[in-house]
Amino acid sequence: MFKLFTTGFWEAIARLILRNKIFMLIAIILATVFFSFQWKHMRFSSTEANLLPDDHEVNLIYNEFLEIFGEEGNLVVLGVKDSTLFSVKQLNAWNALADSFKGYDEVEAVLSIKDLQKLVKNTEKVQFELEPFIKDSISSIEEVNKLQKELFEQYPFYDNFLFNPETKTVRTALYLKKDIINTPARKAFIINNLQEKVDTFEAQTGLDVRVSGMPYIRTLNSQSIIDEIPIFIGGALFVTSLIFFLFFRSFTATFISLIVVCIGVMWTFGILGLLGYEITVLTALIPPLIIVIGIPNCIFLINKFQHEVKSHGNKVRSLQRVITKVGNATLMTNVTTASGFATFMLTESTLLKEFGIVASLSILAIFTLCLLIIPIMYTFLPYPKERHLEHLNKRWIGAFVNWMESMVKNKKITIYITTLILIVASIIGIHQIKISGSLIEDMPQNTEFFKDIRFFESEFNGIMPLEIMIDTKRKKGVMKLATLKRMDELEDLIQDIPELSRPISVVSLVKYSKQAYYNGNPKYYQLPTSQENSFILSYAKNSSTNVNMLNNFVDSTGQYARITTFMKDIGTDKMERIQEDLQVKINKLFPKERYNVIITGKALVFQKGTKYLVKNLAISLTLAIVLIALFMAYLFRSFRMIIVSLIPNLLPLVITAGIMGYLGVPIKPSTILVFSIAFGISVDDTIHFLAKYRQELQANNWKIRKSVYAALRETGVSMIYTSIVLFFGFSVFTISSFGGTVALGALVSITLLFAMLSNLLLLPSLLLSLERNIANKEVLRKPSINIIASEDSDEDDKENKD
Repeated sequence: MFKLFTTGFWEAIARLILRNKIFMLIAIILATVFFSFQWKHMRFSSTEANLLPDDHEVNLIYNEFLEIFGEEGNLVVLGVKDSTLFSVKQLNAWNALADSFKGYDEVEAVLSIKDLQKLVKNTEKVQFELEPFIKDSISSIEEVNKLQKELFEQYPFYDNFLFNPETKTVRTALYLKKDIINTPARKAFIINNLQEKVDTFEAQTGLDVRVSGMPYIRTLNSQSIIDEIPIFIGGALFVTSLIFFLFFRSFTATFISLIVVCIGVMWTFGILGLLGYEITVLTALIPPLIIVIGIPNCIFLINKFQHEVKSHGNKVRSLQRVITKVGNATLMTNVTTASGFATFMLTESTLLKEFGIVASLSILAIFTLCLLIIPIMYTFLPYPKERHLEHLNKRWIGAFVNWMESMVKNKKITIYITTLILIVASIIGIHQIKISGSLIEDMPQNTEFFKDIRFFESEFNGIMPLEIMIDTKRKKGVMKLATLKRMDELEDLIQDIPELSRPISVVSLVKYSKQAYYNGNPKYYQLPTSQENSFILSYAKNSSTNVNMLNNFVDSTGQYARITTFMKDIGTDKMERIQEDLQVKINKLFPKERYNVIITGKALVFQKGTKYLVKNLAISLTLAIVLIALFMAYLFRSFRMIIVSLIPNLLPLVITAGIMGYLGVPIKPSTILVFSIAFGISVDDTIHFLAKYRQELQANNWKIRKSVYAALRETGVSMIYTSIVLFFGFSVFTISSFGGTVALGALVSITLLFAMLSNLLLLPSLLLSLERNIANKEVLRKPSINIIASEDSDEDDKENKD
């Protein structure tokens, strides 16, 4: 491992690359072809992200529920809020739309107004029978009025399920087959069939149909992710290449850089296909991320080449030094960046593991491509023209570097006071940060499907399923009157919670049975007494239709019951309070020795997953800091240098966290990634600066002040260039329609901007202030690796030509 970092090793690498350039290019082409063939294995995620490990208690409870009652997220709802619906023509068209879905293999059941059944008592047969509200079709306005009166006033069983009696909003429920919910067949049905029929219906009737439900939301949300991938890649390529060209004023250099990052993107997609990973909202960010990280690599390498050519005019020697000097430094910076992402692999979240693996491998791949392609391409090209080297003497860059040098020389106290003020203000802001476990908060809010989510939240109190499963610990225990009464009390509590919809369970069906027993009188929509129960039960036992209606509420053994409610999009804090209130009531109503009651559902799983993810990413960030600290220890063999190197990189993270608190940006899966990504990238500037600083110490006989200023002037230009590229490169993510991606792009950009200033102002100030403590000649005379950032000592000019 030690030999890997020596100058002699890198000189050998330089000779290997430059002497075998044709072979290297062929190897790159073959590797690119290989990865291109892996694209066919790529697939887009058909499920929402499960942030919890498979063996987590919350997942185990949810899976237990699924085993008993099957997939609960298979409901798609179509809604209309329009008074013109209650006309003969429009109502028949609405019912016909619902009927048209019944012939599809993907649809298990359809429930519309036409499908609603009255439960009526047949005294002769001593049984309940089902009678439709609408037998065939509606032929007169009188029938419409009668239907409205029955639905909205006489049958509370259906209240707030297929209609809202207050606003007269009506909806149709489509239950998709549970075995297609997590497959591409779901997407094909929704995109190709459901949307097409709804669009045709709207055109024919002029009604505005709202569509929602978890299968529909997941399909359109994943489609939005797919649609944005080329936008991100194109945007990142355009912005970074434009900035690159403005810096270098060279079409050739810009074109070479574009080739490098485009091949890097192709390799990234190939890695995804090779590993068989799904493209999720996280892995979709990696290709543009590779572009944004790859361009700074190109800047360091091409900047070094042009600097060398201008110094001595020998192209071969210049390319050798690009590989020997900057290649070594770039490897270290890419390894630290990859390490920051690799720490995600240590979490127990499958989503984060896959993101960490693909990102770290892709970063190492883009480094390899930069190191091989750029020097090889320049061997075939003529010397850079004079206008291409003018950027090395840009006045504004020189003025900015002079300003920084002046600040470090004369205003160190000002820098420290400013730093202290920022830390105190940030800590205050950090205490205002909240955690968000919203399932839909990061979805694109300008889309129709998101507006439809809000519509159903307003009309029916949400569409995110929340399930309560009751285990009576004995067969047929659900239908015991004592159990039904306990469930009824629990449902009363749920109805009092404004964030939850009216619950649906076997209790509603039993109440409906009593109403039917009393000839449909709505005032008898209540649980029967123990005496009434025996009479009603005798009717129920003879009614096969009634048994079928129980299927969705009670398992086949009669041991398990479910209470289904739907919740609005609420924050983590509210969700936790609701869960606590429900749990307290459950503990009182259902003795643990007789019942086992669990609360589950996708909304709850996601909320728990968010908290779990925050904890794991905090651990991941800590591991990244420790890992990079160990790397610095290996690099400099000095504990003080570890502290000096970490402070300028931790400060931007603290400032960003404070900004999040002040702006009300919550901690959630998307924003928590900011810290690990930004830390892994910002530490690169520190490595470049300290590496050059150490080289200057050796060249200047351990004169720290002279070495600090020389390192600042030398590395300042490249650090400014790369920081500008990174800032605008990550800003590309702000064009996303996903709130989380926008926040990620903006926050990383801000963090890297602060990191640049911190590394150019605070880091050299700390070195100067602690010069007596860190100038340990014995340590620095035996460096563990020999990284030289840009310029070389006089001895380097004596290198032999290859």
